[in-house]
Amino acid sequence: MYSGLLIILLPLIIGYFIPLKSPVLLQGINKLLSWMVYVILFIMGVSLAFLDNLSSNLLMIFKNAAVFFLCIFVLNLLALWLLERNKPWKTKYHQETLPSRLRMAFDSLKLCFVVVAGFLLGLTQMHWLTYASQASEVALIFLLALVGIQLGNSSMTLRQIILNRRGMLVAAVVGISSLGGGIVAALLLNLPVKTGLAIASGYGWYSLSGIVLTDSFGPVIGSSAFFNDLARELCAIMLIPTLVRSNRSAALGLCGATSMDFTLPVLQRSGGLDMVPPAVVHGFLLSLLAPILMAFFSA
Repeated sequence: MYSGLLIILLPLIIGYFIPLKSPVLLQGINKLLSWMVYVILFIMGVSLAFLDNLSSNLLMIFKNAAVFFLCIFVLNLLALWLLERNKPWKTKYHQETLPSRLRMAFDSLKLCFVVVAGFLLGLTQMHWLTYASQASEVALIFLLALVGIQLGNSSMTLRQIILNRRGMLVAAVVGISSLGGGIVAALLLNLPVKTGLAIASGYGWYSLSGIVLTDSFGPVIGSSAFFNDLARELCAIMLIPTLVRSNRSAALGLCGATSMDFTLPVLQRSGGLDMVPPAVVHGFLLSLLAPILMAFFSA
């Protein structure tokens, strides 16, 4: 668990201390961050095609995943809306003019198409595609290093990055409301409450939840957790550009544990550089809680 967190934090820290003075290089890093989102989504699609037990019990898997996703998503959104209403997130950042809603919808569909393309390629089961998980780790480390470089060459201090009250507050709201959604989903599906809590404890960390819960509850529950967390990440990526204008807490909170890695460049691009410190703190706390809670509720 801690080695995984070290892999996530180390590239950010190293990148933070790499000084760059050239505006051209910084602009190039911004473009690379945008492309890395597509690369990681494509690799995600390839990995999905190699998921064990995908064909058996497929209907039950998608039913469970859909119910858990909707219950957790709705409770998260409600709780984060209440948070934003009572404690507004004040920022000086003004988002650049966004494209039309049709263009934004097309951009979201492009993200889905990238995942589907990776999935279709993965179905060929070509041997070299079995290295998708390793490629994903390399792409993630590279992405985090780029974010660290961008962060280190901003005007933010290290104290602002490490100690961030908003990130901790959003993480607490998401952590509690997700567990509530897991209980509701378990009751609707006639599953044990502990199983619902275990699935909800993934907090979007699909690469971990699928493996842990398959070992504890079997392939149906493990695959349900995987698709639930995968849907959370994809939905967050598609909604961030719109949500960040009206509810920054929701834009961050819906990302779950992925706010410090996969969805971080999308948050930064849509909400500005001041979204990065709370995103890192928020993702770090949920990434720390996820394996502990999943192990506890699976016991």
